[in-house]
Amino acid sequence: MIRDLDASTRATPNGPPPTVIRTSDLRKRYGELEAVAGVNLDVYRGETFGFLGPNGAGKTTTISMLCTLIRPTAGSATVAGFDVIEQRDEVRRSIGLVFQDTTLDTYLTAERNLRFHAELYGVPRDVMEDRTRQVLDVVGLWDRKDSRVLEYSGGMMRRLEIARGLLHYPRVLFLDEPTIGLDPQTRSHIWEYIDELKRREDITIFLTTHYMDEAEHCDRIAIIDNGRIVALDTPEALKASIGKDRVQIQTADDAAACGTGWRAA
Repeated sequence: MIRDLDASTRATPNGPPPTVIRTSDLRKRYGELEAVAGVNLDVYRGETFGFLGPNGAGKTTTISMLCTLIRPTAGSATVAGFDVIEQRDEVRRSIGLVFQDTTLDTYLTAERNLRFHAELYGVPRDVMEDRTRQVLDVVGLWDRKDSRVLEYSGGMMRRLEIARGLLHYPRVLFLDEPTIGLDPQTRSHIWEYIDELKRREDITIFLTTHYMDEAEHCDRIAIIDNGRIVALDTPEALKASIGKDRVQIQTADDAAACGTGWRAA
């Protein structure tokens, strides 16, 4: 059961991919600090879009504005065709969100966590059971549905949160640093599940990360620093624009080191 798409997210026969997220001069200021300084983005339906940058670059602040958790200081943004200020409820019904920190009830089982989420989002009861199994299968947790979450590892909790974010058929799934704090093997497994859900769900994925290797999974990447986007392209194009690796060596006497009399030890 996938939601019917409105005109803003319906494919056109010969035009560019439909835009699911659009921002125009989006800004957020905290006193004298401008955390997000004029972000302009178009994210297309069905793509995995990466927001890459160091800690404090503005990634989480931007994603929080798109998810209506904080209000922009200036500019505008739409998600799934809905304005993040004027149509907050519609935006929230159209998105799934996985935070950096877990928000699961660890004393409940995985299935009960999902049932609680389904009730909040109005998932019809006649489809809830099938949908619960579907999303738990995607993340490989169906066989642990009756285990309490406090018995889960960190990677399993993250997978359950991804399943919960998918439960109500969102058009866009936001993943805020989905593998933060996980070991390399678990990070690799999380990305296997993300790639699998991309194949199985009619969904756009918007994720933030500061891991270069994770950015390779994205269709396009926006690199943000000091609240501004400094580059936006495919991973291949961004790597090609950098050129070959270079090593620069300085010595106490560069002229002598470069002279004809220099020889390797």
